[in-house]
Amino acid sequence: MPGPSALPRALKPLFRRLFRLGAHVGVVVLLLSVPTAAFADSTGPMYLAANDLPTVVNNLRTWIMGILAAVATLFLVLAGVYWATAGGDPSQVDNAKSALKNALIGYGLAVLAPVLLSIIQGIVGTP
Repeated sequence: MPGPSALPRALKPLFRRLFRLGAHVGVVVLLLSVPTAAFADSTGPMYLAANDLPTVVNNLRTWIMGILAAVATLFLVLAGVYWATAGGDPSQVDNAKSALKNALIGYGLAVLAPVLLSIIQGIVGTP
C-alpha cells in the first residue's frame, strides 16, 4: 500500500497550483501587513520627484543608449557565431545575415536615441 506522500498523478498539478497560489497570497499578505503609512513623515515638504525633468530625460537617454548598444552588441556577436559555424549552410548564413541586420538596426537606434529624446524634450517644452 502506498504511503500518504504518494498522490495520484492527476492531483499533483492541482496541489502544485494550490501551493503556488498559497505562496503568492502569503507574500501579498506579508507585504500588506507592514504599516508603511505609519512611518511616513507628513510634517516636512513632500517632493514628488527627486530630479527635474531635464535630468530625468538625460538619465533616460543614457539608459536607452546603453541598453540598445548592449543588445546590438549581443546580436553582432551572435551573427559572428552563426556565420563562423555556418559551414556553407545557406539557412545558417541567412540567420547570420538577419542577426547582423538586427545588430545594425540596434546600433542605429542607439545613435538616434538622443535625437528622439531631444524631440520629445522639445515637445514637452523643457529647455
